[in-house]
Amino acid sequence: MTAPLVLTARALLLDMDGTLVNSDASVERVWRRWAGRHGLDGDEVMKVVHGRQGYASMALLLPGRPMAQNHADNARMLAEETADTEGVVEVPGAGAFLASLAGLPHALVTSADVTLSTARMAAAGLALPDVRVTAESVGASKPHPEGFLKGAAELGVDPADCVVFEDSAAGIAAGRAAGMRVVGVGPRAALLDPDVAVRDLTGVRVEAAGDGTLRLHVAPTGRTDTAG
Repeated sequence: MTAPLVLTARALLLDMDGTLVNSDASVERVWRRWAGRHGLDGDEVMKVVHGRQGYASMALLLPGRPMAQNHADNARMLAEETADTEGVVEVPGAGAFLASLAGLPHALVTSADVTLSTARMAAAGLALPDVRVTAESVGASKPHPEGFLKGAAELGVDPADCVVFEDSAAGIAAGRAAGMRVVGVGPRAALLDPDVAVRDLTGVRVEAAGDGTLRLHVAPTGRTDTAG
């Protein structure tokens, strides 16, 4: 068994899909329909879409298509995803984890827009953090670090003092590019070499120290590179 690990931070930045909310069933349905409309292999499409804003995934999957068309298509996709919450549930431990962060510096940083993030968090029975960075808040999609840097700025915390919770390749790359340590959540993340990987959020406990530092007690399931 891997020994428990303690990370220290001053703020936590939380992805939504795959990290707090298991929305894989909805994502699969909507994106496989999109793949069919465009004559693309659904399995190949699913390798790309996790963690990114839709228009950014489309730009990779349909190179050469005008970006304005990707943005218009993305708006339709967001509406489809918002309407399809069947099977959307919390990642194990997410509710208790969020409750433990009450009064502590943390933010949601998601590639979903306000409407979709609100719908999915509600479907999973989770409360939205007070500080949220959504698709409307940024000009660049993950793996660009803009979202995480904006989350740190809104919390008034240096990026180096933030820990990111992510599940996707794009999200983990974004956290790293922001100069932050990354806790990978779930089986997808465990294969992507985050700083530490956990099976789900039951493997994380947070306590606040008197000096404002957060201590994260992590039960890792994968490779660990950094602590402190």
